[in-house]
Amino acid sequence: MTRDAALPIAVRQLTKSYGTVRVLDAVDLDVHRGEFLTLLGPSGSGKTTLLMMLAGFVRPDCGSITFGEREVIRLEPHKRDVGMVFQNYALFPHMDVAANIAFPLKLRGVDRVETAKRVEQALELVKLGGYGARRIDQLSGGQRQRIALARAIVFEPRILLMDEPLSALDKQLREHMQIELRQLHERLGMTTVYVTHDQREALTMSDRIAVIDQGSIRQIDTPKTIYERPNNRFVAEFIGESTFVKVDVTSSGCTFNGTPLSLAAQPPQTGPHYLMIRPERLAILQRDPADDVNVLPAIVTAAIYQGDSVLVHASLSDGTMVSVRASASSQAPLVGAHLNLGLNATDTYLLPPEEGVQ
Repeated sequence: MTRDAALPIAVRQLTKSYGTVRVLDAVDLDVHRGEFLTLLGPSGSGKTTLLMMLAGFVRPDCGSITFGEREVIRLEPHKRDVGMVFQNYALFPHMDVAANIAFPLKLRGVDRVETAKRVEQALELVKLGGYGARRIDQLSGGQRQRIALARAIVFEPRILLMDEPLSALDKQLREHMQIELRQLHERLGMTTVYVTHDQREALTMSDRIAVIDQGSIRQIDTPKTIYERPNNRFVAEFIGESTFVKVDVTSSGCTFNGTPLSLAAQPPQTGPHYLMIRPERLAILQRDPADDVNVLPAIVTAAIYQGDSVLVHASLSDGTMVSVRASASSQAPLVGAHLNLGLNATDTYLLPPEEGVQ
C-alpha cells in the first residue's frame, strides 16, 4: 500500500452519553491521509470510546464519521475495512498463528493460495517469519502483540486502529516495540489512530497528538508543540512534569517576586500569568550566567538519585516548589543548600491566569 491509498478520517460533533455521564462531547477531529495520530488522555477521558466508534463497536448518540468520502456511522464493523489491534490482542487460542492471521482473509473469501502468501508476507513484516505453525500459548507477550498486528494488516486496510496494544509489555520491550510500530507505519503508509495513556509513548510515535479530557479534545498538534507550547493547564500538567510559577506582566516587562525576567515572547495581555517550568529546562548555575538567562534563587529540599541523573527539589523565593535534573556524575547538592537556578529566556513559556494555578 502507498500513502496515497490511505484514507483520511473526519469526525464531526460526535457525542455519546451513558445515562447522565457525557463520555464524548461534540468532538470534531480530522485525521490526515497516512497520518499516525495518537489519542492521549487519562482513564475515563473518552479516548477508547472514540476509537471504538471509529471501529464501529460503539454507536454514538449523534454525529458523523467519514472515511474518505464515505459516511460509515451506520456501517457494521466488518464492513468498514479497518484493521484493529485490541489491548488484549484477542487472538484465538484454538488456532495456530497462521490461522489467526488468515482469519480476516477467510471472512473476505480470499482463496487458499493467496491467503498463504499474504500470511507469510505479514509474518515477515512483523519479523516472525516461519512462526505460522506455532500455537498461541507458545508465544511471548511481544510475539502475541506482533501476531495481532499481522492479523490487523494482512488484508491491507486503509485505516489501522490500535487500542493500547503495548500496555501489557514490560518497559524495555514496550520501548522497542514503539520504534518498530513507527517504522512499520512508515513502510505501510496506512492512516493510523492509536490510543494510549502513556505520554512518552505518544511523544515517541506520533505525527500529531490529540489530548482528550472529559470527553473533549483539549489540544491537537505535533508532539513538539504539545510539549513545548501547551495551550491550557491540563495539557501542560498531563504531558511531562510541570511547575507553575506566578509572575506579573506589565507593558514594560515581566517580573517574578519583584525580579525582572527575560522572556522568549511578550504575552499580549498584562496582569498575572504563570510561567511553566520543566525540570530539564532548569540548570544549577555554577558561575555568572549570560544576560539571557534568568536567575531563580532557591533552597534545596531534597536530592533523589535516579541512576542517570539526580532529581533535585528546591523551594523558590516565593515558596513555589520546583524540580531540576542534575548530572549523576556531579556532586549532588545538600538539603538546605542555597542554589541559583538558571532558565534560558528561550525556554520561558507563559500561560494566562485562567489557565494557571490559582
